[in-house]
Amino acid sequence: MKILIGDHHQLFRAGLRHLLEPLKQGLAFGEVGTFDELVDQCRNGGRYDLILMDLRMPGWPGFAGIRAVRALQPDVPLVVVSASEDLGDIRQALDHGADGYIPKSSSSAILRGALDLVLCGGVYVPPMALEVSREQPERHWGPEHRGTRRLIPRPREVLTALCAGKPNKQIAYELGLSEGTVKIHMTAVFKSFGVRNRTQAVIVAQGRAS
Repeated sequence: MKILIGDHHQLFRAGLRHLLEPLKQGLAFGEVGTFDELVDQCRNGGRYDLILMDLRMPGWPGFAGIRAVRALQPDVPLVVVSASEDLGDIRQALDHGADGYIPKSSSSAILRGALDLVLCGGVYVPPMALEVSREQPERHWGPEHRGTRRLIPRPREVLTALCAGKPNKQIAYELGLSEGTVKIHMTAVFKSFGVRNRTQAVIVAQGRAS
């Protein structure tokens, strides 16, 4: 298994490697300190099995950089590991294709659990984003929302769309949400059902409906 770590702090990269090395035999790591180096590794370093990247490393072009990395390593799980706990950063990262967002303040146990979830096909969203999604009125989430209805029914609407086999982009369009917000609601559904991914959520939902 090959893991690419992109972070401009060498000590943090070493710490991540130290945490992950015991998890599986034969792990191989690539390490870069700038966004340009990250892109070069994604283009020329072969296929990776997991990409961990910081935000705003030297050369960071904005959140479109996540899409650029995804285009070079399609279908490879990509997780943002960042010091920022800003909800806007979390949503932007998810909107642009990240499979998870882990704050650097997270414990090592949370980090390992989050990566395990992502590698199993799930999406990891930090708890503070899930709490806000339950508590904040829609008008606090940005211009894509209309009205002041609370978000409490949204996970149910997202689940209904999941059961209909709709992709995230279509769900976002139909519900007037961003893709990042859809992922946050999906994670709330997964947590409620005790499942790891959308397929398992649909199976549980269909079982409860029958």
